Amino acid sequence: MHLNFDFSAVQILWTLTFAAVLVLLVVLLGRDRARFYPWFTASITLIGLRLLSSRLLYGRVAPIPMNEIFLTLALIAGIVSLLVLVELARRAFIGASRRAWIIGTLILLAASGAVLAFWGAWPAWKTLTIDSVIAGLRLEQLITQKLDLLVDMLSIGLGLLIVIFGRRFAAGFRSHTQQIIIGLSTAALAQTAVRAIWQVIASHAAPTSQAEYQRILGLQAKLYNASSVIFVLALIWWIVCLWINEPGTGTAAAAQSTLTEETIIAPNPSLENQGE
Repeated sequence: MHLNFDFSAVQILWTLTFAAVLVLLVVLLGRDRARFYPWFTASITLIGLRLLSSRLLYGRVAPIPMNEIFLTLALIAGIVSLLVLVELARRAFIGASRRAWIIGTLILLAASGAVLAFWGAWPAWKTLTIDSVIAGLRLEQLITQKLDLLVDMLSIGLGLLIVIFGRRFAAGFRSHTQQIIIGLSTAALAQTAVRAIWQVIASHAAPTSQAEYQRILGLQAKLYNASSVIFVLALIWWIVCLWINEPGTGTAAAAQSTLTEETIIAPNPSLENQGE
């Protein structure tokens, strides 16, 4: 008997990503990680919501309302992603001086801002200020694209800082904070690489036939699928790492805490004998 599963690569990646997001949410809530990383939990929830809305609304809603919904969700997700980075930085660099915070923040913002300013072409301002629905969508799309790029640059930079200096503060390699930022920065690196490769291909591509045009589009799809695979691997990394307790917070620490409580609560036999 021959089984024929007519699934495309996009459908398979969507299914794997959505399943991994659900499992990660179960881990975050079931292992009480959401209490320590509320914005990271919110960002994963938004990813699941965006995946679900893309499957339910694509092809069933008119193009303009559908784009408005998707761009609004993308804008919210970008803002939440910035809050995730702030959350991770605050947990990673507990005890850092105000001067170190200011210097690190300025370096990250300056480097990320430079990339944001020079990466990609900026559209003419007149095309964005036209009073029309399409112009509004283009402006919102530009904001979400630049915000995504900013988040990726900040994720890479913060990841380097935490990996290099995290051990001196509260984010060693086995800490959940460093494990989360490793996944974020890896996914950001993959997405940035895909952007760079596609920009080079698009700037040099000059298709002379429909077959060449389709081949270029197929190459673009493969690049974005590769980025999606990296993100699925990041989700699996988070599932495994967040399921495991950090050093000092597992069974041994719980047993030590219980022993301490019993020692404090238990009556002192010598005092009872003195009462007799």
